[in-house]
Amino acid sequence: MIIIRNRLLPFPSFAAINIFGVLFCRPDTKVTPRLINHERIHTRQMLEMAILPFYLWYLIEWLVRLPHDGNAYYHISFEREAYLHEHDKHYLEHRKWYAWWRHMKRAPKR
Repeated sequence: MIIIRNRLLPFPSFAAINIFGVLFCRPDTKVTPRLINHERIHTRQMLEMAILPFYLWYLIEWLVRLPHDGNAYYHISFEREAYLHEHDKHYLEHRKWYAWWRHMKRAPKR
């Protein structure tokens, strides 16, 4: 994974953002194996959705979840899958296609 450190991306409240498989992070962000694994899960999600539909779905799902309790970001199915499995360095070896879909039904309370 290509990592680019800069002051513009991501927005100040985030440590990193994955854009087309390239990880942009702030200069002070600690890039850990857990963070890399989280972002690799997102890269797999992007590839299985042909990239642009991933970003459209992400945005739509975020908008739909805005009125719900808590932070909409943590309720997005892509994020729920990535956070749930970011500690498992072998997750992508056995991950099924569209595994994020099972996280669509209901968002847990935080």
